[in-house]
Amino acid sequence: MKVKGKVFKYGDNVDTDVIIPARYLNTSDPNELAQHCMEDIDKEFTKKVQVGDMIVANKNFGCGSSREHAPIAIKASGVSCVIASTFARIFYRNAINIGLPILECEEAAQKIEVGNEVEVDFDTGTIYNLTKGESYQAEPFPEFMQEIIKADGLISYIREKAN
Repeated sequence: MKVKGKVFKYGDNVDTDVIIPARYLNTSDPNELAQHCMEDIDKEFTKKVQVGDMIVANKNFGCGSSREHAPIAIKASGVSCVIASTFARIFYRNAINIGLPILECEEAAQKIEVGNEVEVDFDTGTIYNLTKGESYQAEPFPEFMQEIIKADGLISYIREKAN
């Protein structure tokens, strides 16, 4: 599976409170959460993001609380993939559970810039920076994790396996 989109770029320690501010946690509706995604770090994000776009960040993306709302807001905003040097462990697991593809790749996180067009091949873990003509190698997901993402999350994956 491949995705392609333009990049929104952030730094280190992007925590769940800036991904989706706590004042919006009175809902779990993905569309409502998407309307406020990243607003405390990037006021223009929800106005500019388009289906397929990607977030690239440095270290410790998704740190802070363990709320699932953060990856839900990102996914519902149309983001097809998050690439970072490292992810907070609970965010990583929550992202997989809701079917949001994420990849760890230090080189991509350092070299990809705001507005670059990037294509990701999840089967191989290859990240192509189409703007710069470069490629970077992330560790591809194991097959079972790819199946969870393709099923749109763990709950759907379990339902499919049960039938």
